Amino acid sequence: MGARQKKTVLVSGASTGIGRATALRLAARGHRVFAGVRKEADADSLRESARGIKGSGELEPIHLDVTIPDDISAAVRRLEDEGLELDGLVNNAGIVVASPLEVLPIEELRKQFEVNLFSHAQMIQAFTPSLRVARGRIINMSSIAGRISNPFMGAYCASKFALEAYSDALRMELAPWGIRVLLIEPGPIKTPIWEKSSAAAREMQSSIDPERLKLYAAGVERMKHVAELSVRVAPEASKVARCVSHALESAFPRRRYPVGRLMHLQLYAGLIAPHAVRDWATGHVMHWRRGSLA
Repeated sequence: MGARQKKTVLVSGASTGIGRATALRLAARGHRVFAGVRKEADADSLRESARGIKGSGELEPIHLDVTIPDDISAAVRRLEDEGLELDGLVNNAGIVVASPLEVLPIEELRKQFEVNLFSHAQMIQAFTPSLRVARGRIINMSSIAGRISNPFMGAYCASKFALEAYSDALRMELAPWGIRVLLIEPGPIKTPIWEKSSAAAREMQSSIDPERLKLYAAGVERMKHVAELSVRVAPEASKVARCVSHALESAFPRRRYPVGRLMHLQLYAGLIAPHAVRDWATGHVMHWRRGSLA
Protein backbone atom coordinates (compact mmCIF):
# COMPACT_ATOMS: atom_id res chain seq x y z
CA MET A 1 0.00 0.00 0.00
CA GLY A 2 3.00 2.36 0.13
CA ALA A 3 2.00 5.45 2.09
CA ARG A 4 -1.28 3.66 2.75
CA GLN A 5 0.29 0.73 4.59
CA LYS A 6 -2.11 -0.77 7.11
CA LYS A 7 -2.34 1.37 10.23
CA THR A 8 -4.00 0.98 13.61
CA VAL A 9 -6.37 3.88 14.25
CA LEU A 10 -8.73 4.87 17.05
CA VAL A 11 -11.67 7.15 16.18
CA SER A 12 -13.73 8.61 19.02
CA GLY A 13 -17.36 9.67 18.59
CA ALA A 14 -17.91 7.15 15.80
CA SER A 15 -21.61 6.52 16.39
CA THR A 16 -22.88 8.96 13.75
CA GLY A 17 -21.90 11.73 11.38
CA ILE A 18 -18.25 12.56 10.79
CA GLY A 19 -16.91 9.94 13.18
CA ARG A 20 -18.91 7.14 11.61
CA ALA A 21 -18.00 8.20 8.06
CA THR A 22 -14.34 8.43 9.06
CA ALA A 23 -14.23 5.01 10.71
CA LEU A 24 -15.87 3.33 7.72
CA ARG A 25 -13.63 5.11 5.18
CA LEU A 26 -10.42 4.26 7.02
CA ALA A 27 -11.46 0.62 7.30
CA ALA A 28 -12.36 0.58 3.61
CA ARG A 29 -8.85 1.87 2.84
CA GLY A 30 -7.27 -1.12 4.55
CA HIS A 31 -6.65 0.11 8.09
CA ARG A 32 -7.55 -1.50 11.39
CA VAL A 33 -10.01 0.86 13.04
CA PHE A 34 -11.22 0.89 16.62
CA ALA A 35 -14.44 2.93 16.55
CA GLY A 36 -15.43 4.46 19.88
CA VAL A 37 -19.18 4.41 20.62
CA ARG A 38 -21.26 4.80 23.77
CA LYS A 39 -24.28 2.63 22.90
CA GLU A 40 -24.43 -1.02 21.92
CA ALA A 41 -27.03 -0.20 19.26
CA ASP A 42 -24.50 2.07 17.56
CA ALA A 43 -21.88 -0.67 17.77
CA ASP A 44 -24.28 -3.11 16.09
CA SER A 45 -25.06 -0.58 13.36
CA LEU A 46 -21.35 -0.06 12.66
CA ARG A 47 -20.71 -3.79 12.52
CA GLU A 48 -23.53 -4.14 9.99
CA SER A 49 -22.13 -1.38 7.80
CA ALA A 50 -18.60 -2.82 8.11
CA ARG A 51 -19.75 -6.13 6.59
CA GLY A 52 -19.78 -4.45 3.19
CA ILE A 53 -16.15 -3.35 3.44
CA LYS A 54 -13.87 -5.02 0.91
CA GLY A 55 -10.15 -5.57 1.24
CA SER A 56 -7.96 -6.13 4.28
CA GLY A 57 -9.37 -3.38 6.49
CA GLU A 58 -11.05 -4.09 9.83
CA LEU A 59 -13.51 -2.13 11.93
CA GLU A 60 -14.10 -2.99 15.58
CA PRO A 61 -16.50 -0.90 17.69
CA ILE A 62 -15.39 -0.41 21.30
CA HIS A 63 -17.27 1.14 24.20
CA LEU A 64 -15.72 4.56 24.76
CA ASP A 65 -17.15 7.58 26.55
CA VAL A 66 -14.28 10.06 26.28
CA THR A 67 -15.40 11.89 29.44
CA ILE A 68 -14.89 8.74 31.55
CA PRO A 69 -11.23 8.02 32.42
CA ASP A 70 -11.93 4.32 33.03
CA ASP A 71 -13.24 3.97 29.46
CA ILE A 72 -10.06 5.57 28.12
CA SER A 73 -7.88 3.28 30.25
CA ALA A 74 -9.82 0.27 28.98
CA ALA A 75 -9.18 1.35 25.38
CA VAL A 76 -5.45 1.63 26.11
CA ARG A 77 -5.43 -1.87 27.60
CA ARG A 78 -7.38 -3.18 24.60
CA LEU A 79 -4.52 -2.22 22.29
CA GLU A 80 -1.83 -3.37 24.74
CA ASP A 81 -3.45 -6.79 25.07
CA GLU A 82 -2.99 -7.32 21.33
CA GLY A 83 0.50 -5.87 21.27
CA LEU A 84 -0.62 -3.00 19.03
CA GLU A 85 0.87 0.48 18.79
CA LEU A 86 -1.38 3.33 17.70
CA ASP A 87 -0.61 4.94 14.33
CA GLY A 88 -3.50 7.38 14.40
CA LEU A 89 -5.70 8.95 17.09
CA VAL A 90 -8.72 10.77 15.67
CA ASN A 91 -10.31 12.90 18.39
CA ASN A 92 -13.72 13.43 16.89
CA ALA A 93 -16.15 13.27 19.83
CA GLY A 94 -17.84 16.62 20.42
CA ILE A 95 -21.01 18.48 21.33
CA VAL A 96 -22.52 21.87 20.53
CA VAL A 97 -23.79 24.09 23.34
CA ALA A 98 -25.73 26.98 21.77
CA SER A 99 -26.96 29.87 23.90
CA PRO A 100 -26.51 33.59 24.52
CA LEU A 101 -23.54 33.78 26.85
CA GLU A 102 -25.24 36.08 29.36
CA VAL A 103 -27.77 33.39 30.27
CA LEU A 104 -25.67 30.28 29.66
CA PRO A 105 -25.45 28.23 32.90
CA ILE A 106 -21.81 27.92 33.90
CA GLU A 107 -22.17 24.15 34.28
CA GLU A 108 -23.13 24.01 30.58
CA LEU A 109 -20.04 26.02 29.66
CA ARG A 110 -17.94 23.56 31.66
CA LYS A 111 -19.65 20.65 29.91
CA GLN A 112 -18.80 22.19 26.52
CA PHE A 113 -15.11 22.34 27.41
CA GLU A 114 -15.18 18.96 29.14
CA VAL A 115 -16.19 17.19 25.93
CA ASN A 116 -14.56 19.36 23.26
CA LEU A 117 -11.21 20.00 24.95
CA PHE A 118 -10.53 18.19 28.23
CA SER A 119 -11.62 14.77 26.96
CA HIS A 120 -9.29 15.16 23.96
CA ALA A 121 -6.45 16.07 26.31
CA GLN A 122 -7.13 12.93 28.36
CA MET A 123 -7.13 10.78 25.22
CA ILE A 124 -3.88 12.33 23.99
CA GLN A 125 -2.10 11.88 27.31
CA ALA A 126 -3.25 8.25 27.52
CA PHE A 127 -2.19 7.28 23.99
CA THR A 128 0.94 9.40 23.43
CA PRO A 129 3.32 6.65 24.67
CA SER A 130 1.91 4.31 22.02
CA LEU A 131 1.93 7.03 19.36
CA ARG A 132 5.56 7.80 20.21
CA VAL A 133 6.62 4.23 19.47
CA ALA A 134 4.69 4.22 16.17
CA ARG A 135 5.63 7.81 15.25
CA GLY A 136 1.91 8.22 14.81
CA ARG A 137 -0.47 11.09 14.18
CA ILE A 138 -3.00 12.94 16.31
CA ILE A 139 -5.90 14.30 14.28
CA ASN A 140 -8.12 16.71 16.21
CA MET A 141 -11.57 17.57 14.91
CA SER A 142 -11.84 21.33 15.21
CA SER A 143 -14.13 23.63 13.18
CA ILE A 144 -14.16 26.86 11.27
CA ALA A 145 -15.69 28.02 14.56
CA GLY A 146 -12.22 27.53 16.02
CA ARG A 147 -10.97 30.40 13.85
CA ILE A 148 -14.00 32.72 13.55
CA SER A 149 -16.50 33.23 16.37
CA ASN A 150 -20.24 33.82 15.97
CA PRO A 151 -22.95 35.14 18.29
CA PHE A 152 -25.04 32.63 20.26
CA MET A 153 -22.38 29.99 19.56
CA GLY A 154 -19.79 31.49 21.90
CA ALA A 155 -19.32 28.43 24.13
CA TYR A 156 -18.80 26.11 21.17
CA CYS A 157 -16.48 28.56 19.42
CA ALA A 158 -14.46 29.11 22.60
CA SER A 159 -13.95 25.36 23.03
CA LYS A 160 -12.74 25.03 19.43
CA PHE A 161 -10.48 28.11 19.69
CA ALA A 162 -8.96 26.44 22.76
CA LEU A 163 -8.52 23.16 20.87
CA GLU A 164 -6.71 25.01 18.08
CA ALA A 165 -4.27 26.62 20.52
CA TYR A 166 -3.78 23.34 22.38
CA SER A 167 -3.06 21.53 19.11
CA ASP A 168 -0.57 24.14 17.91
CA ALA A 169 1.43 23.90 21.14
CA LEU A 170 1.20 20.10 21.17
CA ARG A 171 2.41 19.88 17.55
CA MET A 172 5.61 21.70 18.46
CA GLU A 173 6.12 19.79 21.72
CA LEU A 174 5.79 16.35 20.11
CA ALA A 175 7.78 17.15 16.96
CA PRO A 176 11.08 15.66 18.28
CA TRP A 177 9.46 12.19 18.31
CA GLY A 178 8.00 12.52 14.84
CA ILE A 179 4.40 12.68 16.11
CA ARG A 180 2.33 14.92 13.86
CA VAL A 181 -0.62 16.91 15.26
CA LEU A 182 -3.17 17.89 12.62
CA LEU A 183 -6.42 19.85 12.67
CA ILE A 184 -9.58 19.25 10.63
CA GLU A 185 -11.71 22.40 10.37
CA PRO A 186 -15.16 21.67 8.94
CA GLY A 187 -17.70 24.33 8.21
CA PRO A 188 -21.38 23.31 8.21
CA ILE A 189 -21.66 19.58 7.45
CA LYS A 190 -24.77 17.43 7.16
CA THR A 191 -24.61 15.47 10.43
CA PRO A 192 -27.00 14.73 13.33
CA ILE A 193 -25.00 16.99 15.67
CA TRP A 194 -27.17 19.99 14.76
CA GLU A 195 -30.42 18.22 15.57
CA LYS A 196 -28.89 17.01 18.83
CA SER A 197 -27.72 20.50 19.73
CA SER A 198 -31.17 21.99 19.03
CA ALA A 199 -32.80 19.42 21.30
CA ALA A 200 -30.20 20.04 24.02
CA ALA A 201 -30.68 23.82 23.70
CA ARG A 202 -34.45 23.50 24.16
CA GLU A 203 -33.97 21.38 27.26
CA MET A 204 -31.37 23.77 28.69
CA GLN A 205 -33.51 26.86 28.02
CA SER A 206 -36.28 25.48 30.20
CA SER A 207 -34.04 26.16 33.24
CA ILE A 208 -33.14 29.75 32.23
CA ASP A 209 -34.95 32.85 33.45
CA PRO A 210 -37.52 33.37 30.64
CA GLU A 211 -37.42 37.16 30.95
CA ARG A 212 -33.68 37.31 30.35
CA LEU A 213 -33.88 34.71 27.59
CA LYS A 214 -36.63 36.72 25.88
CA LEU A 215 -34.12 39.56 25.33
CA TYR A 216 -32.29 37.35 22.84
CA ALA A 217 -35.28 35.60 21.26
CA ALA A 218 -35.08 37.33 17.87
CA GLY A 219 -31.34 36.74 17.55
CA VAL A 220 -31.57 33.09 18.56
CA GLU A 221 -34.33 32.45 16.03
CA ARG A 222 -32.33 34.14 13.29
CA MET A 223 -29.29 32.04 14.22
CA LYS A 224 -31.38 28.88 13.90
CA HIS A 225 -32.62 30.01 10.48
CA VAL A 226 -29.11 30.78 9.21
CA ALA A 227 -27.82 27.44 10.56
CA GLU A 228 -30.65 25.52 8.84
CA LEU A 229 -29.90 27.21 5.52
CA SER A 230 -26.19 26.49 5.88
CA VAL A 231 -26.70 22.81 6.65
CA ARG A 232 -29.20 22.44 3.80
CA VAL A 233 -26.48 23.18 1.23
CA ALA A 234 -23.62 21.67 3.25
CA PRO A 235 -21.54 18.72 2.03
CA GLU A 236 -21.86 15.22 3.47
CA ALA A 237 -19.69 13.88 6.30
CA SER A 238 -17.79 11.78 3.75
CA LYS A 239 -16.00 14.92 2.57
CA VAL A 240 -14.53 15.40 6.04
CA ALA A 241 -13.64 11.70 6.19
CA ARG A 242 -11.57 12.10 3.01
CA CYS A 243 -9.55 14.85 4.67
CA VAL A 244 -8.96 12.67 7.73
CA SER A 245 -7.66 9.83 5.57
CA HIS A 246 -5.29 12.24 3.80
CA ALA A 247 -4.08 13.55 7.16
CA LEU A 248 -3.43 9.99 8.31
CA GLU A 249 -1.84 8.59 5.15
CA SER A 250 -0.05 11.40 3.35
CA ALA A 251 3.73 11.70 3.59
CA PHE A 252 3.19 15.47 3.60
CA PRO A 253 -0.02 16.17 5.55
CA ARG A 254 -1.28 19.72 6.01
CA ARG A 255 -1.37 21.14 9.50
CA ARG A 256 -4.95 22.35 8.94
CA TYR A 257 -7.72 21.05 6.68
CA PRO A 258 -10.59 23.52 6.18
CA VAL A 259 -13.58 21.55 4.82
CA GLY A 260 -16.75 22.87 3.19
CA ARG A 261 -18.16 24.99 0.41
CA LEU A 262 -15.98 28.06 -0.29
CA MET A 263 -14.43 27.44 3.12
CA HIS A 264 -10.97 28.79 2.26
CA LEU A 265 -12.55 32.01 0.97
CA GLN A 266 -14.78 32.41 4.03
CA LEU A 267 -11.98 31.55 6.41
CA TYR A 268 -9.33 33.86 5.07
CA ALA A 269 -11.75 36.70 4.32
CA GLY A 270 -12.96 36.41 7.90
CA LEU A 271 -9.45 36.42 9.31
CA ILE A 272 -8.13 39.24 7.14
CA ALA A 273 -11.11 41.60 7.47
CA PRO A 274 -10.92 44.16 10.31
CA HIS A 275 -12.96 43.25 13.37
CA ALA A 276 -15.30 46.18 12.79
CA VAL A 277 -16.11 44.90 9.30
CA ARG A 278 -16.61 41.35 10.53
CA ASP A 279 -18.89 42.51 13.33
CA TRP A 280 -20.92 44.61 10.90
CA ALA A 281 -21.25 41.79 8.35
CA THR A 282 -22.26 39.23 10.98
CA GLY A 283 -24.74 41.66 12.52
CA HIS A 284 -26.21 42.33 9.07
CA VAL A 285 -26.72 38.62 8.37
CA MET A 286 -28.07 37.96 11.85
CA HIS A 287 -30.22 41.13 11.95
CA TRP A 288 -28.48 41.81 15.25
CA ARG A 289 -26.71 45.16 15.09
CA ARG A 290 -25.10 47.54 17.55
CA GLY A 291 -27.76 49.72 19.20
CA SER A 292 -30.67 47.99 17.48
CA LEU A 293 -32.39 47.22 20.79
CA ALA A 294 -31.38 50.34 22.69
